[in-house]
Amino acid sequence: MTTVESGTERILARKEGAVGWLTFNNPERRNAVSVDMWEAIPRVLGAYQADPEIRAVVLTGAGDKAFVSGADISQFDKQRSSQEAVQHYEEIAEGAQRAILTCDKPVIARIRGFCIGGGLNIANCCDLRIASDDSRFAIPAAKMGLGYRGSSMKMLVDAVGPAFAREIMLTARQFTAAEAKDMGLLHKVTTVDGLDAAVREYCDMIAANAPLTMRASKRIIREVSRATYDEAMCKALVKECMESEDYKEGRKAFMEKRKPAFKGR
Repeated sequence: MTTVESGTERILARKEGAVGWLTFNNPERRNAVSVDMWEAIPRVLGAYQADPEIRAVVLTGAGDKAFVSGADISQFDKQRSSQEAVQHYEEIAEGAQRAILTCDKPVIARIRGFCIGGGLNIANCCDLRIASDDSRFAIPAAKMGLGYRGSSMKMLVDAVGPAFAREIMLTARQFTAAEAKDMGLLHKVTTVDGLDAAVREYCDMIAANAPLTMRASKRIIREVSRATYDEAMCKALVKECMESEDYKEGRKAFMEKRKPAFKGR
């Protein structure tokens, strides 16, 4: 095993044989992603992409409670309280997700526990998603008054289709691993004890395949899946949410551990 420098102790990176591992290491906050963690993702994946010995990459969460429980909401008052701060944060987060999505090596999400909000965005950027049957999935943006960026919405719709995307976004409820599998969010669901074996099986299959073919396949799939949408309109809608009284109320209610009282303005 060889460790790889990530630049933050909250992202652990190591190389084991033909597999590069990236672990979200913020277990006291259920692996919620902070700015330094977002910034570390492209750094680690860049190192893995440059290493010809690495054939597959696995993303996972530290401990047994969560893959990633979303963005670190404790940072919202500082990182997402103004439009300028929101734009800066979104650029960092979107850059990290783009690094996962465009990595030439196959990327597997090993999911146990909560996979919520930004965590589900991260998982959707991966090529394969394998989860234990005790995992839970949600995008609770509507419970916070958050706007949800167009690129993330497109990945969700690509994975589950418009009908299930509406259910996920409009109810903001949690879904079981079985429900997520039925929607198309997951490729495989295992028992807790069988999770690591399933991930190893996929890694072994991938490591035996031709790297150039896999790289070409990933790029071509992305290319043929392209669809145009009104990005400016999507950004304007997100901006409207992030500047609303409801968003301020959502943040405040979360920190005060109470239900928000949204007013639609």
